[in-house]
Order: sequence, then C-alpha cells, then structure tokens
Amino acid sequence: MGPRSPAPQAIPAQDASSGSRDAQLRARVLLGRLAEPGTASVGRLVAEIGPEAVVAALRRGQSGLRCAPDLTARLSTADPDVDLERATQAGARVVIPGDREWPTQVDDLGDRRPLLLWVRGAGDLRLLALRSVSVVGARAATAYGVAVAATLAEGLARATATVVSGGAFGIDAAAHRAALAVDGATIAMLACGVDVAYPRAHDALLARIADDGLLVSEAPPGAAAHKHRFLQRNRLIAALTRGTVVVEAALRSGSLRTAREAAALGRPVLGVPGPVTSMMSAGVHDLIRQGEATLVTAADEVLEVAGDYGTDLAAVRSGPARPTDDLTATQRRVLDALPVRTSASVSALSASAGVATPTLLASLGVLAARGLAQQDAAGWRISGAPRRA
Repeated sequence: MGPRSPAPQAIPAQDASSGSRDAQLRARVLLGRLAEPGTASVGRLVAEIGPEAVVAALRRGQSGLRCAPDLTARLSTADPDVDLERATQAGARVVIPGDREWPTQVDDLGDRRPLLLWVRGAGDLRLLALRSVSVVGARAATAYGVAVAATLAEGLARATATVVSGGAFGIDAAAHRAALAVDGATIAMLACGVDVAYPRAHDALLARIADDGLLVSEAPPGAAAHKHRFLQRNRLIAALTRGTVVVEAALRSGSLRTAREAAALGRPVLGVPGPVTSMMSAGVHDLIRQGEATLVTAADEVLEVAGDYGTDLAAVRSGPARPTDDLTATQRRVLDALPVRTSASVSALSASAGVATPTLLASLGVLAARGLAQQDAAGWRISGAPRRA
C-alpha cells in the first residue's frame, strides 16, 4: 500500500469559524456549492481577492462581480454547515490550498484549479499522489481492454505507484479492482459527492476504495454526477497524476479529453494499442499516430516514462535465445552450406561456402560445439539436436 496517515476529521459546524483557516474553509465550501467545478472566472476572482472577500461581496449583493449572477442562483439554499456536517457523517474531510495534505500539482490548472477537495478515506492525498499514474479508458470496454487495464494496474500497484481512475464502468473499474487485489493504493476521482455511489452498481467497489484507498471530489456532498462534471473531473485526474495511460478509447471518448488535459499540463500521455479492427481502440491509435501518446504495453514501460527518472527502467525485451544468435557471418555461411539429409566432405563444403579450409574447420568446430553440426564417416551435415549457446 501507499503511505498513510490518520484521517483528519472534517471540521464540525460549531468549530468552523475558530480561525483564519476555518473562515477560508467555510468560504471555499460555500463557493464550491455555488460554482460548478473548474469555473475559471470564479477561480480567477478567488485568486485576486480571496474566497472570503468573494463571499462577502455576494452576500452584499455586489453586482460588480462578473460571475455574480451565476453564483447567486444557489446562494439562498447553500449552507456550508450542512455540507460540513454531511461530510462528517460520511467520514469525509475537506482539504484546501495551503493544507499539508493539499496536492500542489493541481495548482498547475491555474484559474481552473479546484477551490477545495472533499476526501474520503484514511490515506494521505498528497503522499499518495506523489507517485501516481492514471489509468483511463472506455466504459464499454472489451474483454481485451479490461484484461490489459487489470494487468497494468496490478503491475503499477506492485511497483508502489498509486492507481488513479474515475470509478466508472469498464477500464476504470478494472484498474481499481486490480490495484486493490494486490493491496495497492488507488484513488477514485468522482464527478459526484464522495458520499454518493455512482454508478449505483459500484456501491461495494467505491466503499472498498474508501476503506483501502481514497475517494476524492470537488463536488460537495450529495452532489449528483451531471455530465459536465465528468469533463471537469477529467482535468483533475490529469493534473493529480504523473502520467495518464489510455487503455481503450473510441474516437469521441471522454478519456481522450483526459489525455489532452494531461498533455496541456506537460504530463506524459501513454497509449495501449489494441486490434486495428476495434473501434474501441481507434482513439488511442489516433493519439499514438499523431505523436500525442507514447505506445506502452506493460507497467514497467509506463513507469519508465511517468516514474522516477533513471530508476524506473523497463526491462529490455527480446525473443527467445537461439544457438545461432551470436554466430559470425562466416560461421553462418558454413552452417548454410551444410546439407540436411546427406553428408558433405570438407573440400565440398569449402567450395560451397566459399571459405578456406582452415577457417572452415574452425567454424565447423564451433558449430559442432553448439550442436548445430555433426560429423560422420562421410563428412559433415546439419545436426538434428542443436544445443543452446
């Protein structure tokens, strides 16, 4: 498993105004309820004047804020105390910029960085994200895609990398389950509240991830998984991790959005090739063909690109060793000249191979030692039982 620390407790409502950090937290919780994830205008405003000043201006009805009309649409029903209490009941906590657990790599999103993150689980988000790789792909994955995603995730988890995905059907679920199966660390980045099971069929899987990994979302507790939130969720998956692997993706797959978000942030993008006849791999093939993704087939290849430079090196792959692998060019010529069914004399072989007799005899000695040639009363021929070099 990845590094863990005792889970910080969500701030109870009655203690939420006891200091400057708490006041900022409450303001961010409120804004997280008012604004949709990834709203750049809100992020820009918060960066300029701070979350508390934004909330104060909204409550005064200040109309000078460009984003005010959209934010005030939910102002009358938003209550940070309710969200904090609901998070506490779900065993979740709030992490905001400046906290020790805040993963600073998401700040690369600039104005689109999250206002806060709701975290459910005992792991430390910042520590788990330090060595993490996202594995994403099609919901309607093929058996091939599911198998490859599971193999990659298992290998990454065994190499102490945190597997990050979106908790959805198909590739996401296969990656999460494979990491959990080997007691690895995994994070599900959700498009809904961390207390909401979506998809409903993954209730048990998400509960297991909450127990042994982390559920993370910028959507407030109880928030539904609307379509536009999935697209914004993808940018967080890309920003949080050190690289994104796309296992299967059609030409209009949302996983391609994650890949391009990662590329825009300077993170490595990797693609697993599939059958050229499979439309579920067409998007991945396009990424590779356009030079937007590096082709990978195994976990060590992923880590060689997205892991620790000079340490996570992929094994050099080669075919099976053969007795003929390191023969010289002359020895190969002699081997090619040897008959299969009959035997040939030294003089006949010398003429056939175009090799002088002393060199021929030396080559025949090497070939015989390798079990590639054998001598009988009539001369030399191909051996029927070659031995490894």
